[in-house]
Amino acid sequence: MRPFHRARSARVSLRWKIAALAAATACLVAAVVGVLVHVWTAHDIRDRAQMRAFNAVYSAIDTYRRTGTLPDGAELDPDGLPAVLHHPADGDRHTAYDGHVDNNVGPSFWAAQRVGRPGSPVLAVRANMSSELYELRRLDMSMTVASLVALAAAVPLAAYGAGLLGRRLRQVSETAGRISTGDLDARTGPVKGRDEVSDIAATVDLMADSLGRRLRTERRFTADVAHELRTPVGGLLAAADLLPPGETEDMVRARVRDLRALVEDLLEISRLDAGAEHAVRARVPLGAVVREAVTRTGYDARVTDAEHAEGAATGAPSETVETDPRRLERIVANLVVNAHRHGGTPVEVTVRGRTVVVRDHGPGFPRDLLRDGPRRFHTGAAERGSGHGLGLTIALGQARVLGAELHLDNAPDGGAVATLRLPV
Repeated sequence: MRPFHRARSARVSLRWKIAALAAATACLVAAVVGVLVHVWTAHDIRDRAQMRAFNAVYSAIDTYRRTGTLPDGAELDPDGLPAVLHHPADGDRHTAYDGHVDNNVGPSFWAAQRVGRPGSPVLAVRANMSSELYELRRLDMSMTVASLVALAAAVPLAAYGAGLLGRRLRQVSETAGRISTGDLDARTGPVKGRDEVSDIAATVDLMADSLGRRLRTERRFTADVAHELRTPVGGLLAAADLLPPGETEDMVRARVRDLRALVEDLLEISRLDAGAEHAVRARVPLGAVVREAVTRTGYDARVTDAEHAEGAATGAPSETVETDPRRLERIVANLVVNAHRHGGTPVEVTVRGRTVVVRDHGPGFPRDLLRDGPRRFHTGAAERGSGHGLGLTIALGQARVLGAELHLDNAPDGGAVATLRLPV
């Protein structure tokens, strides 16, 4: 049973976050490696083409000077020779890169050297890089395919590994959730692996142990104090009966009755905490039980029984519910008393089906109460009045015994709304 709930935003599974991170990392690594390999290979191709042209000119010059003939691939003052090589300032060998593509001839490296004195022709050799660049493109394609294959293999593996991690974290999260709902015996237990997740699981278990010890100590203290106070309060009540009639007697009686009610509330909470309360169920008319509970509070509240009104109009009997009438009366009475003490009139009680709604027209429930639930000896905002703050705590505990749901909220136009839904 959840007396209140906290909205939870939509979330993306950690498994897919890790898988997406792995995919992004794989793409980044593949891109960086591919660019580096491409740049390095392209630079190597140009260096080898330049060296090939340089050596070819050396051999061609030697052959031309000895035989007067040009070897294959060598030309004198060719038309496509870059301008920087047309008129070399010395007789040394020079090279130049030609990026033009024409007649199915790709980028090339030219090497040239004057064959004799200044003014003599320039012998040039062209080293074409088309085949090497074609191999470079094939290498780029192969690396792209290999990267896609690696990515296709890495993402499922990352998703599987992240799923294992997510299951371990989910186990810890579920344990923490059970502890937050009051199951102090929930434990994660040993978690596979020796990493941060196992450390978190051990910490959650240690926190649950510490919290359980503190709560058990608090419950024992509450029960002991209530039991110890019960006898002297009974004596005070008997002593108040011996006082002479008057204003003093009325004041003492009122204070003793308040103290006695507080002790009874503490005893009831200690029993609820110990799990010693059990429902004694019977089939009863819900509307009649609610009206009786409101009457016994002594406060004015308007009770609207929709089922009773419809039954009277049609002649059909009112619907009955199977519940513990004493605990149901206790819940309704506490809600009505809380509405009068901390809210504002008029107080309206509506019965429809298996639902009982108690609404006041005061400042409404404080935000921290709606967020964290009722707390003992804490009444919330100052404008909601004074009190020991046990009424809603008892109502919540009794609703849990009945297996009912008690939801606290504020009406849009102001006022606190407590909705009790009985189980089928």
